Amino acid sequence: MRKASAEPAFAGAKEVGYTTLIGWRPDLAAFSVHSRCEGTSKSPMTQPGMSLSESDCICSRYFERSLPRVFLEPVDAFFLALQAFETEGNRGNDWISETHSKILLEIERYFPMARLIALTKILLFCVVAIGSQHACFAAAETKESSDTKKEKNPAASKASEDHTQPATVPDASDKPVMTSHSVTVGKTKLSYTTETGMLPLLKNDGTAKASMFYIAYTLDGGDSSRPIIYCFNGGPGASAVWLHLGGLGPKRAQVNPDATLPPPPYELVTNEHTILPYADLVFIDPVATGYSRPTKDEKAEQFFGKRPDIEAMSDFIVLYTTRHHRWGSPKYLCGESYGVFRAAGIAEYLQDQHGMFLNGLLLVSGLVDFGTIRTGSTNDLPYSIFLPTLTAVAHFHNRLPTDLQQNLQDAMRESRKFASGEYLAALFAGDRLEDGKRKQIASKLSRLTGLSADIILENRLRISPSTFRKKLLSEEGLICGRYDGRITGRDGDQSSSYPTFDPSYMAALGPLAATMNAYVREELAFENDLPYKALAGVRPWKFEENTYSSTAADLGSAMSKNPHLKVLVMTGQCDLAVPPDAMRFSIDHLEIDPAIKANVSFVEYTSGHMMYLNLPDLKKLGQDVSEFINASK
Repeated sequence: MRKASAEPAFAGAKEVGYTTLIGWRPDLAAFSVHSRCEGTSKSPMTQPGMSLSESDCICSRYFERSLPRVFLEPVDAFFLALQAFETEGNRGNDWISETHSKILLEIERYFPMARLIALTKILLFCVVAIGSQHACFAAAETKESSDTKKEKNPAASKASEDHTQPATVPDASDKPVMTSHSVTVGKTKLSYTTETGMLPLLKNDGTAKASMFYIAYTLDGGDSSRPIIYCFNGGPGASAVWLHLGGLGPKRAQVNPDATLPPPPYELVTNEHTILPYADLVFIDPVATGYSRPTKDEKAEQFFGKRPDIEAMSDFIVLYTTRHHRWGSPKYLCGESYGVFRAAGIAEYLQDQHGMFLNGLLLVSGLVDFGTIRTGSTNDLPYSIFLPTLTAVAHFHNRLPTDLQQNLQDAMRESRKFASGEYLAALFAGDRLEDGKRKQIASKLSRLTGLSADIILENRLRISPSTFRKKLLSEEGLICGRYDGRITGRDGDQSSSYPTFDPSYMAALGPLAATMNAYVREELAFENDLPYKALAGVRPWKFEENTYSSTAADLGSAMSKNPHLKVLVMTGQCDLAVPPDAMRFSIDHLEIDPAIKANVSFVEYTSGHMMYLNLPDLKKLGQDVSEFINASK
């Protein structure tokens, strides 16, 4: 552990001296950098995620970069020294000063001089980078896959400096706006009340730390025995507009029937396939998304993490349930994408902390274990999990051999069998795989993906979703969508090895953002001058794990403690962001009693991540949810 000091200058703030600590993270094969203000004995490990500013005295964010393989030798003494630092670091400056020199000796002992020089250059780079930023760098939850590295969502990666805006944040104590509406489903006209407002997130002293925006739909004439579904999306950093105006609410943004983008301006239409006939609905925007914001003098970053996010969303659900007298209602969660990861954690938290037992979970296009979709030097599992989805997309674009094009389900069965058997074994062999076998595997992958064997061999049998999206239709100058591989677009940079945007995401963003901004003011009479953030920057997002983050154990625990909890997993066959087999794999590894596992059911749709934007899938989704609620309440 090395220590360096500097005096960053912050605009409008006093000079603050800080200490930079640089250390090896053996679990991630990366170096980490921590900064801590001078004049405090607190460990950088004590309060992670705080910014180095006039008001904050501690900063602990990781700047992590993987090292070349030459540095990946086990250095036991160094590992133990770092482990001791993380355990005993709260002793403060004196202990750190006594220890860092010992660690340096261990580095010099185990690394030859040539490598030590290179290592020193890396450390110096880290120090310079920190000094130039006057703060700490954000941590990655795990080593990112090549997909994630090459293609960033600008909206998600942009640093959000406008989260607070305390002067315009509505007071959560204000009364919500109530409006009356009706919707015709089939031949039945349903009258309902829409409640639009803010609820506070409270600190232990009873004061508010944030105001959370919600839109709730309650069928007129119902009572507290009627089911209620709490709905949210993922990101992290996404508002609930995707599920809300995508297809679950009584209104929806009109896109083309096949989920492609219509020309603007965009129209809000009646959703005759809404799930409101089966349950009341509450759409929740996490802090920093939608109109949800921290209150004055509170930091939005305190909510940016696995555990604080679960706690905040749970607290909202408990408060809404209490204020609206819904403790006697059958209760459900509906989460999409990262919202599935979130829902698993919320289910256990509500049970353990508040005694709120749920009837069911509706898990849409998500995951509970990032190890199923994020590759790494020792994790080839995602390549196997993604393969059936590649087959489905290739089938849609007529890129498979004639025999596989005849029947999609037959093609999917062959793909899944190969993915979990021969292909996984070949990936496991790594460099030990013989050339003849490698070519044989490449030929079979070509048959199941529509890519040439040469492309597959160039990529060492490992086909990332980004490579697939770029290469499958490259002869036509087209790229496939990430959220829905059926949707195509023309990439402006044909020379790039990776797609520069996602046409399926753009097909959803424009209509949903425009109609929500109009809907909330014109029909729901809710006035707010803040920008409605359909997708907000919430980086760095703090995960608890040093490897792949997971809430699979939370899901298994919640189901075991509540054997009446039903789970409906809904996935899209052409979802190149979170493939269906990610959740299948996780459910198969929950290690729960078979009788409890029987509470899980799966439904696959023909489109992608936001299957509700595809009109045939939207019709089916309403039927599936209706059957699920009737069977579980």
